[in-house]
Amino acid sequence: MRPISRPDFRGVLFFPVTPFGTSGSVDFDALAAHIARGVDAGAGGVFIACGTGEFHAMDDREFGDVVRTAVDVVGGRVPVYAGAGGSVAQAKRFAVAAEHAGADGLLLLPPYLVEVPQAGLVDYTRAVAAAAQLPVIVYNRNNARFTEESAVAVARIPNVVGFKDGTGNFDQVARIVQAVTTTVDPDFLFFNGLPTAETTQLAFRAIGVPLYSSATFAFAPDLALAFYNALESGNQGLVDALLNAFFIPLVRLRDTVPGYAVSLVKAGVTMAGIPAGSVRPPLVMPTPDDLAELASIVEAGRSVVADALAQAR
Repeated sequence: MRPISRPDFRGVLFFPVTPFGTSGSVDFDALAAHIARGVDAGAGGVFIACGTGEFHAMDDREFGDVVRTAVDVVGGRVPVYAGAGGSVAQAKRFAVAAEHAGADGLLLLPPYLVEVPQAGLVDYTRAVAAAAQLPVIVYNRNNARFTEESAVAVARIPNVVGFKDGTGNFDQVARIVQAVTTTVDPDFLFFNGLPTAETTQLAFRAIGVPLYSSATFAFAPDLALAFYNALESGNQGLVDALLNAFFIPLVRLRDTVPGYAVSLVKAGVTMAGIPAGSVRPPLVMPTPDDLAELASIVEAGRSVVADALAQAR
């Protein structure tokens, strides 16, 4: 295996949706416009065809074409990581397809359905990581929940470079961070991967997890960047105002229907002017009332940012 380079992620990490047209097929023109808008807005990395991008609902050919579109649009400006997961056979096929499409790395999502013993989780990670010569970030969520021992084991796989948490178990993650950084690699990458990660990022930063994914960036990059910049500069007043006006209300709406973590984002992309279409089953699109609530929440967030800018003048 060729030497694996660690990705240089700076700023907000962008998880695009996958637009579908009226026929249900991927709308590649809308996808390209969506990715271009996000990168131009200042994304620090693009994670294509992951959870928000409905990788679970794509076939192999669609997946490869979606990843290739992202690579072409980004043009090397920031790293492009692609999702892989499900059965070990599917995950390996997606890993190979992502490599052939020019992706810079993989985000390894959980295996499908089965209960997963720790030894099997390590074997699953090792098998997919060996399928392509790409750096891999493992995703700790759902049925892929690592212990300190299994996290250390996968961190020792040569091309595994990062660990993304979607459990919110701060005690466990803090111990994993400590174990991996002291016994394997002090520069190993850790990410907050909870839905609407901004609401928990203060807590994650306290346990040594500086990076986070932002679903909000897909449809309201101005709000995602305003929060990130406030967090980085120590503007706690603006952080709190955005949490109270935008992010926490968004979480409340998101939690009303399973799958809204994806479909609200997709609806928001359409609201922002890029037709993203519907989600694929088994997800469902938001109701008209929920769409109106989403628009109101976005407006409230932008009002907070406008007030902050006015006060700064």
